[in-house]
Amino acid sequence: MKLLLVDDEPLARERLRALIQESFDDIDIVAEAADGVQALAEAGKHLPDVVLLDVRMPGMDGIETARHLAQLEPPPAVIFTTAYDDYALEAFGVHALGYLLKPIKQDKLEAALQSVIKPNRAQIAALKDGVEKSTRTHISARVRGNLVLIKLSDVFYFQADQKYITVRHRDGEVLIEEALKDLENEFAPRFIRIHRNALVALDAIAAVERDALGRTVVRLRDIDESLEVSRRHLADLRELLKAI
Repeated sequence: MKLLLVDDEPLARERLRALIQESFDDIDIVAEAADGVQALAEAGKHLPDVVLLDVRMPGMDGIETARHLAQLEPPPAVIFTTAYDDYALEAFGVHALGYLLKPIKQDKLEAALQSVIKPNRAQIAALKDGVEKSTRTHISARVRGNLVLIKLSDVFYFQADQKYITVRHRDGEVLIEEALKDLENEFAPRFIRIHRNALVALDAIAAVERDALGRTVVRLRDIDESLEVSRRHLADLRELLKAI
């Protein structure tokens, strides 16, 4: 079994490593990570069977990290480590995958690792449902089999086209399979709907103006692009821009 160890505290990782090496000959700790972004990079590189994942970490926390891990193919099993049992149970339906309370005891760790299996579709769905309330700091997309992370602060807009969403960001664009309504609910008021098929980052709007065809459009900062604003959403957009 290949295992990825994720905790922002070096002493915590050291203790877990010692407990695992003492109890298991058939578990290979393939990598360690101190935060969510590093964890995803290591997971994409090593494709671990299981991830021991701290919940409270600076930057991208364990909840968001787990949400992105679920997109890997195949997805690893996730065991959360946390000092907050009520928080763990209420925040992300952790019963579907498992959790360990800190300080972690050897018998509990052994039981969790012995029972771990790769999550099925229902478990992955439970994980995603459980972390819906967690607002992501990154968008993840699979590009040519690899997991790519885009900082939310680098996203200009989301635009729907049938079942895919185009994520336009500073370094280009990627496609994701999510509902525009879900993105709107998660990222409001940072992003505002300007059309039935488009959400735009408020701080990416340079101006609201008329184009050569007489349509109302938003002109974006830093990129030479404009997006049409529908009549239905124009009043809300202008009101919000006045407020800021």
